[in-house]
Amino acid sequence: MKISTKGRYGLTIMIDLAKKHGNGPTSLKSIAKDNDLSEHYLEQLASPLRNAGLIKSIRGAYGGYVLAKDPKEIKAGDIIRVLEGPITPVEGIENEEPAKQALWIRIRDAVKDVLDTTTLEDLIHYEDDGPKEAYMFYI
Repeated sequence: MKISTKGRYGLTIMIDLAKKHGNGPTSLKSIAKDNDLSEHYLEQLASPLRNAGLIKSIRGAYGGYVLAKDPKEIKAGDIIRVLEGPITPVEGIENEEPAKQALWIRIRDAVKDVLDTTTLEDLIHYEDDGPKEAYMFYI
């Protein structure tokens, strides 16, 4: 499973709004500028997030977006599912042999568990413990 820029940038929007939660609306222009992203692209991502009830838009000169819920109530999985669709490592697993089916299901469940137990609150309070060795998978 590969998370596209939609999921990555959507998470960026949500983390930025979570950091400013309770301080009034934040414009997509400022989020785009702070993260060196396209404001137009962020606008395209804000619509499904708003339709899913994760963010609210505030109109007016000092308008922008705010989280629709507290950061500890919004899970990373909520955001990724809205922007990326269902969490599925492979398509058509029903045609696989049982051992491979079980593997794909375990992988899916592990990813879902991480996404569904990580809140925006967790992400804004994340502390970096230094460089990590990247996992490299060869197939």
